[in-house]
Amino acid sequence: MYQRMRNLFRRDEGMVTSEYAMGIIAAVGFAAVLYAVVTSGEVSAELQDIVKRALSAHM
Repeated sequence: MYQRMRNLFRRDEGMVTSEYAMGIIAAVGFAAVLYAVVTSGEVSAELQDIVKRALSAHM
């Protein structure tokens, strides 16, 4: 009974090396897609417009 309860509540903490590698690959892929979207002409123009309006706002 004790062994069963111990195994039930025992958790593995952290990630193994292969999980770290997959996490890094996923993060780099997401960063590449995000960079491509943000640097596209249409999105870049919108972001610049938002910044210009924010800087010229009267308080």
